[in-house]
Amino acid sequence: MSSLDAAARSAGVSRKTNETDIVLDFNVDGTGISELETDVPFLNHMLDLFTKHGQFDLRVDAKGDIEIDDHHTVEDIGICLGQTFREALGDKKGIKRYASVFVPMDEALAQVIVDISNRPHFEYRAEYPSQQVGSFHTELVHEFLWKLALEARITLHVIVHYGHNTHHMIEAVFKALGRALDEATTVDPRVTGVPSTKGVL
Repeated sequence: MSSLDAAARSAGVSRKTNETDIVLDFNVDGTGISELETDVPFLNHMLDLFTKHGQFDLRVDAKGDIEIDDHHTVEDIGICLGQTFREALGDKKGIKRYASVFVPMDEALAQVIVDISNRPHFEYRAEYPSQQVGSFHTELVHEFLWKLALEARITLHVIVHYGHNTHHMIEAVFKALGRALDEATTVDPRVTGVPSTKGVL
């Protein structure tokens, strides 16, 4: 991906197990470019939304044991994205750190609150009308977000306030996630060092 360069806040990772084979590159300071090749089409769609609304650049080449189910692939992409996010931010100097974003998607409303805290924690409040969107199981949204929060070492709260269409509800989550992480990683010229009384994040 052309926008991934040494000067940017970017990182890449390769992860190969008996279940998945993943190469992932992530640029915090991107322009919304995504290059996604996974065996999970619905996740491709959600990651594309996340990238576009966060103004990140993301490249994912992932193969997994989808003949079993999508679980391992979704989980491991979450792990890889979290790892590259943490590495790309470096010492976190000057960032805003916090963000809270509401995103509507037609009848659905989702909220994502983040703290780039170096303390991994995940809270999830979502009840979907259906357990699947196409072949994608909605429980995998939790799995992806939890592993992202854990590996990125962020505090992440996700609330789906309401909705009738499961696709719309999950889409609002991923759009809000991108926008919240974009805001929290924005460099604020007023911030000296890291935004913490501890002096470190």
